[in-house]
Amino acid sequence: MKFHGGELEVQTRAGVRQIADDVGEGIDDRFPETARNFLALRRMVVIGSVDSRGRVWASVVAGEPGFIAVMDSRTLRIDAPPHRIDPILRNLETEGHVGLLFPDFTSSRRIRVNGRGSIGDGSIVVRADQVYGNCRRYIQERLIVGARPEAELPPYNATRGSQLSARDREQIANADTFFIATDHPEAGADISHKGGKPGFARVIDGNHLAFPDYNGNSMFNTLGNLTVNPKAGLLFIDFDNGRTLQMTGRASIDWNPDRIREFAGAERVVDFEMDEAIANDGGFPLIAKFRQYSRFNP
Repeated sequence: MKFHGGELEVQTRAGVRQIADDVGEGIDDRFPETARNFLALRRMVVIGSVDSRGRVWASVVAGEPGFIAVMDSRTLRIDAPPHRIDPILRNLETEGHVGLLFPDFTSSRRIRVNGRGSIGDGSIVVRADQVYGNCRRYIQERLIVGARPEAELPPYNATRGSQLSARDREQIANADTFFIATDHPEAGADISHKGGKPGFARVIDGNHLAFPDYNGNSMFNTLGNLTVNPKAGLLFIDFDNGRTLQMTGRASIDWNPDRIREFAGAERVVDFEMDEAIANDGGFPLIAKFRQYSRFNP
């Protein structure tokens, strides 16, 4: 894999250039058979996209097994509509950068796909540039047991704001998982999973968060993108009640050793300044039962 300048900069500063090159050899530009079989069984996908103002958003789309289909060696189709208030509906009206993450919370596996995508006739179609398995660390074990019955879904109740509400803050404080989407102007979008014990993501004030960056796959796709373009999108999913919290804003990397020591197990700290948030009580329609925390969590 050829890394862009931002990724190379972070890899060099972290002292992992050779490791990154070795790991990068596992990235393909098409779907291997193992990936096709894995994707056919998934119930959800997390997607990073970019709006007309260049802001980055992270979204979740869910469906029955089989709603994700590999059409040919480089084309993927997702046959489930995003929620009607989700920014991705407008972001992909015309073809644009997308990053996709397909997690398996039971076996702690995930596959990432980066490329270009668009929405048409109720489906999201993605042309892949990069397909690869990813670091299994910090994925909490959960079992998706089905979809919530329509009678149990909350009434339409989505809110937008520029400040975190008390409920938003509580959701972040209790989270053991969230997702971060980033975008490089030329290399494209990317989305990654972040996990840890509840409280690992910290609310600083009404529109600022901070979270640790732990040891991972050494490619630094997320931090490399942020080095070039600070715009980012976060997605928090409350797996107990289905509430989602999407945020768009800007992120930066803090390498200060004194600051890093404030976060157990951190190798760097990422600060996030939110511009806008969308909270949706019915954003995640699946039932996911918690089993246990990742053994890698600090």
